[in-house]
Amino acid sequence: MKEIELAKEHFGRLIEEQFARIENMKKDNEFLSYESLDTIIIGIVGGDGIGPFITGEAQRVLAFLLKDQVQENKVRFKVIDGLTIENRAAQKTAIPADVLEELKQCHVILKGPTTTPRAGDKWPNIESANVAMRKELDLFANVRPVKVPDQGIDWTFYRENTEGAYTLGSKGIHVNDDLAIDFTVTTQEGSHRIIKAAFEYAKKAGKTKVTAVTKANVIKTTDGKFLAIAKEIAKDYPGIELDDWYIDIMTAKLIDPKRRRDFQVMVLPNLYGDILTDEAAEFQGGVGTAGSANIGKRYSMFEAIHGSAPRMVEEGRGEYADPSSIMRASIMLLEHIGFIDEAKKLQMALDICGLYETRVSITGREDGATGAEYAQYVLDTVQDEHLEEKWKNYQK
Repeated sequence: MKEIELAKEHFGRLIEEQFARIENMKKDNEFLSYESLDTIIIGIVGGDGIGPFITGEAQRVLAFLLKDQVQENKVRFKVIDGLTIENRAAQKTAIPADVLEELKQCHVILKGPTTTPRAGDKWPNIESANVAMRKELDLFANVRPVKVPDQGIDWTFYRENTEGAYTLGSKGIHVNDDLAIDFTVTTQEGSHRIIKAAFEYAKKAGKTKVTAVTKANVIKTTDGKFLAIAKEIAKDYPGIELDDWYIDIMTAKLIDPKRRRDFQVMVLPNLYGDILTDEAAEFQGGVGTAGSANIGKRYSMFEAIHGSAPRMVEEGRGEYADPSSIMRASIMLLEHIGFIDEAKKLQMALDICGLYETRVSITGREDGATGAEYAQYVLDTVQDEHLEEKWKNYQK
């Protein structure tokens, strides 16, 4: 009985926290207007492992593309160094308080990968820095595009970022030696805003279909709520079809050449989005080539979707890490803050360098290029006066 009572108390506290979070979500309704800012502050967070190596190269490319805006003080870079696993472990927190304060001084953040401790390793059991940042800055929409033109793939994933199976990932209950329980969370407000964002994107981008991915046939309460909200929102978008798939069959259909061309915009709870976006990234060269956006109303963060690869650094291979993923994230950052032409140049250059021309190859080892050499290849391509013409020729 004592164990049951303690579990009830724990669960009660979690519900109180979620009610408070819901009230905060309801208060914040306006998105930040970047056009109204005198100076846009871009935070550069290296993270740990290979993070500082690849993020440094992405900053170099961004600094070139935005050199005029930097000179005019319309854009300013702010380097934030404290989000390493060593610093987080020493302070026993996912994001140290001083680092969080620095993050909140930025408008958008370009973030390198960070190490999340696992059971049995040398680090204390602290929460994922990514999960913590999404919660602290309320970055509710994880947006990941995947494009492979020659296979007819043009997907955009809207993954809910602050709820689902991850939001209470470090707050489960070990009731006793025989029983451990974790929780998944779905709220009306959280589900509505991510699904609404997916439909709004589809409308603006001229898409005709949004696909909701759940396991509502089995996880009837939380996934069922997510799907029900999607069906209600779809009524407001008569030109856009809503279809829904279960996560297990969806993983199969993404690799089905007959069906995968049918998908356009996908909206998913947190865990399913994590799974499908990693699978989808393999089509364009693996998770090392994919970036993602984490969008909130006040802050936004852009990152590579792969891990920190500490073994590469331990083996002295950090300089050979591929910066493509965080450069892809930089495209999304540029688009988000309104620099569309600069974003297009970088996207064309990365397509030419990574998909078509591929004159410089990264292998992660000494037999390939360093990240700095690859970044220079991208920079040289960005400056090619025939860039757009060359890119269009590759599209034919």
